[in-house]
Amino acid sequence: MRLFAAVLPPPEPLAELARVVDRLHRLPGADGLRWASRPGWHLTLVFMGEVGEESLPELRARLARAARRTPPLALRLHGGGHFGQRTLWTRASGATGGPAEGLGGGLEELRRLAERADAAARRSGIPMEEHRPYRAHLTLARARTRPVDLGPFLDALDGFEGSRWEAAELSLVRSRLPVDGVRGEQPRYERVDGWPLEGGTGGTGGTTATGGAGGTGGAGGTGGTGKAGGTNGTGGVGGVGGGRVTSKGGSEDP
Repeated sequence: MRLFAAVLPPPEPLAELARVVDRLHRLPGADGLRWASRPGWHLTLVFMGEVGEESLPELRARLARAARRTPPLALRLHGGGHFGQRTLWTRASGATGGPAEGLGGGLEELRRLAERADAAARRSGIPMEEHRPYRAHLTLARARTRPVDLGPFLDALDGFEGSRWEAAELSLVRSRLPVDGVRGEQPRYERVDGWPLEGGTGGTGGTTATGGAGGTGGAGGTGGTGKAGGTNGTGGVGGVGGGRVTSKGGSEDP
């Protein structure tokens, strides 16, 4: 099955983001973008591709270990960024303003969690692409065919600053590819396992949960350099200070 590890934001910050995206839909050029389905919005940690059933027990054990080593994270969604002229996204960063006791250091801990998930997959014998620096983002839309001038969308996202929220779980998500020839069909995501983030919380071990099939949605990528600027943003995957960042490259999520 086609799998990736992810953090799934709770409904409240996604509802904030949805209100911003509603305004983006009314901008000139919006019809040239394929908008990610809101029930599938997520922050990919690492994409694993096709994973055989024989690899799953070790992968689950290693991901559970990664979650036990990572504290819950104080994060927020904000600003806008893009990969070339084809992918539009909002980014995640560490939340400020006195995070509650026991919460980890936001973005830096999220990067560590992504590194741990990547190592878990590699040590489970899963063939992986070349390692690339992690960029925390949530994909909003991709160009349908031709490149799109994303400037107006990035301008609209510049003022977006979402509320602080807590990431408390590492999720394993299945990606089901769209059916060929079906107009408007998008990937469907299904959360198949999850482990609480317990580092520094006094927890004693991970738990496993299963989830139903979910909606469609986002993707993203890593790479490139950019400039920081402002923003933020309903849904979940199958039961899963301002800024603009520009990137010229990167691989996309499932």
